[in-house]
This record gives sequence, structure tokens and C-alpha cells, in this order.
Amino acid sequence: MFGSVYKCIHRLDGCLYAIKKLKKPLKGTSDERAALKEVYAHAVLDHHKHVVRYYCAWAEDGHMLIQNEYCNGGTLAQAIEEKVKKNERFPETDVKRILLHIAQGLRYIHSLNLAHLDIKPGNIFIAKKQRRVPISPNSSDDGFEEDEYEDELTYKIGDLGHVTSTAKVPEALEEGDCRYMPAELLQDNYNYLPKADIFALGLTIYEVCDGGPLPKNGDEWHAIREGHLPYLPYYSKELNALLKQMIHPDPEQRPTSSALVHNHTLVPYGQKTKEQLQKELTAEQQKNHLLAMQLQVATELNQLNDECNKRRVTRLVGGKVNRSSSVTIF
Repeated sequence: MFGSVYKCIHRLDGCLYAIKKLKKPLKGTSDERAALKEVYAHAVLDHHKHVVRYYCAWAEDGHMLIQNEYCNGGTLAQAIEEKVKKNERFPETDVKRILLHIAQGLRYIHSLNLAHLDIKPGNIFIAKKQRRVPISPNSSDDGFEEDEYEDELTYKIGDLGHVTSTAKVPEALEEGDCRYMPAELLQDNYNYLPKADIFALGLTIYEVCDGGPLPKNGDEWHAIREGHLPYLPYYSKELNALLKQMIHPDPEQRPTSSALVHNHTLVPYGQKTKEQLQKELTAEQQKNHLLAMQLQVATELNQLNDECNKRRVTRLVGGKVNRSSSVTIF
């Protein structure tokens, strides 16, 4: 919708921001309504880790501008494109983390009686932050070993131009991307708008799993909306089953965003980052190292006690001990 997005540095705070500028001053058009809808949605939403943060909006020379958080990792669509170019796949742990992060963002949006209605890879942004990886206790401590760092990725929902209130059923909707839309929206059934987000998220993750590109129409498009999602052979049965449930033809059968956040398939992977797992591993290694030292000390003490006991027994029987002599004087 927006014509341009600029990466800008604030003169006062020195921080990076993303400035979205409406392409043309189209007063009264659907583009302007969508821009205002995004501003209103951001005004309702407070700061959440998995929703792109909004700072302010203003008009300049008839153009609408919105200042948002700058996400330095690009979009999920770009990440998918990079994987395709390199002929690589996302590891399942990463896929589950993406799904969990967006489910957490949707749970927050849905809790405010709102639906996003345009969930897709291009509207999911990646914030990249470097974290120090704890050094293993087995590493040398010579002072020359360099610290290791890894990228910690946080996935965030952005582009709120289609956000709609679910407090009452709307009379009409501006359609999002048809590749991610469930059938009920095309049938003007607006009673399950949060479940439309779940459907779109399911197909987004399917695309992450090398299931794309998604069809825009035709038999394959209809087959997906009938619940026929081709199996992903490189991923687990549990993940395949979850995605199929998320795109169920009956919106009532799809899980809620809250149910996804607590889904046993996702939680073990989503709660622990690579850094956290490394910390746990390091802690266990340190614990094992301490136990090994304690065991060694205990073993040496036992050996010392055994030697002391042997010496005591030897003295009792008189071995190599000078006997005392006595003189009787008459």
C-alpha cells in the first residue's frame, strides 16, 4: 500500500526508525483509509514484543507518514527467498519458533478484539540482536580466546492496514492477499475473523517449510481451502498435523491463537533459544565438572583413610615398633 519505506536516523536520539510514506496524497481513497486504519490500530495496541512498534504519524505535503520500529533482519518473505536461492530449508526448530512468535503476537491482537487480516511472510518482520554465547568450562583460559556471538531473532507482526475490530461483525471488508485468505471471507462470512488469521498463519508457515509458492486461484487453491494440504516430507508428523488443523475448512475447528501459544508441539522449542540451551548445557557441564572434582577428592580421602587404618593395625601387632625394656633392681 505504502509507496516507500525509508530507513532513517533520528537526529536527537540517534536511533534507527522505519518511516513509511504514502505514495500519493490520495485523499478519500482506500489507501488513505488503510493508512488511517493502521494508525488507529497502533493507537489501540500497546508495546508488544511480537508486534512492530509504532511511534508516531503525521501529514506532510499531503502525504501520510508513519514512524515505526526498524527491524534490521528484513521480512520473513526475504528470508524465505534467501533459503530458496541457497537451496536450503529452515530447521524445524526455527519453523516452530517463527510460528510461536507470531501466535504470541496474534494472541495479543485478538485479546483486544482485533483481527489482523493480512498475515503473510511479507508482513512479518525480523529483529536481529547479537547475543554472547557462554564459553564452555572445558575451554582454555589463556586470555586469548575470543567471545562467540550468535544472532537472536525475534519475529514481529507489521503492516496493520487491514486490522478490523471483532467486537461486532463488519458489513464489509477490504480483502487482503488472496493466497492466504480462507474461503469464509470470500463468502462474506465475517463471524470468525481471528480464525482467518490462524488460517493465514498456517499457510505462511507452510510456505516457510518450502511449501510455496502458494496458488492465487485454480484447483490447487480450492483444494487447500478444502483442507487438502500436501504433506511436508522434511518435517515432523506433529508439525504437519498442526498446519493442517490451522487451515481446517471449518473455522471453528481451527485452534485459537492462545491454544497455539500453549501447544505442546511448539512450547519446548519456543521457550528456549539457542543461547538459553547453551547456558543450560554450560551449567550442566560445570555441575558435572564440580561433581567429578568432589568424587576425586572423596576417592583420595578414602584411599588416605585406608592407608591410615593399615598403619594403625601394623602398630597394634608390633610390627617394626621398638619394644620398651624395663630393669628390676633388687
